Amino acid sequence: MQEEIEQFQAIYNTIIEFFINYSFQLFGAFIILLVGMFVANRVAKVVLKLCEKKELDITLSRFISSFVRIVIIVGVAVIALGKIGISVTPFVAAIGAISLGAGLAVQGLLSNYGAGLNIIITRPFVIGDTITVQGETGLVDEVHLAYTVLKDEDDVTITIPNRHIVGEILHNSAGNKLAETTVGVSYGSDPEKVMEVLHTVLKQQGVTETRTPLIGIDNFGDSSINFGVRFWIPTNRFHEIRYNVNNAIYNAHGVAGISIPLPQREVRLLNEKG
Repeated sequence: MQEEIEQFQAIYNTIIEFFINYSFQLFGAFIILLVGMFVANRVAKVVLKLCEKKELDITLSRFISSFVRIVIIVGVAVIALGKIGISVTPFVAAIGAISLGAGLAVQGLLSNYGAGLNIIITRPFVIGDTITVQGETGLVDEVHLAYTVLKDEDDVTITIPNRHIVGEILHNSAGNKLAETTVGVSYGSDPEKVMEVLHTVLKQQGVTETRTPLIGIDNFGDSSINFGVRFWIPTNRFHEIRYNVNNAIYNAHGVAGISIPLPQREVRLLNEKG
């Protein structure tokens, strides 16, 4: 029992001696840490405003701001630890060893972060663009270091890990999406009149404002001349506008007297005499 009391007394004396010797250093380190965190937050906000003023992408601006903040805080922490006589060299070595083991354990997660950093720096797309990757299409809603969030016309959220974006074939059509349709008319119709009607319909539906539509004879069917129509629609209203355009084309052809023929087949019955 006496031995345990002596051990406790020795520990107590060591703690008291530490605080007596390093009380001012501890107080100074605490003040340095508080001031450093305040400065880091202020500098990060200034950097963010500067990036926004230079009209940088919002995701890249936030990344730069956060990176600057972390660098300042780490530097201040090193200064604070040195103030109380703690060497950071062993910590750096330990962090390096831990990082190596953690890196091997979470390769997939780290590859997502690496790909996210690549996206932020190279900017193959920005928020508001329409992209198609891995068979998924949608408007870019958020870009994070680990994943990218898309949203489609049905307000469905699509989350794609960034490692499945970098290195893949990526289609970026800005804020719009291509719609294609085929309109068949009878061989007796005037092609120029048909194209005029189609151009008028698309203009009335407001789809000519984004990009000039392409209209022309696509192919010659068995019972109809097939006109190809290609036009661009805002992605968040793609199906709504496409359906409206199809309805308007059908109605306009009826008003203009242009017939849309039904498929025809000629059947011959042969009478075989026995």
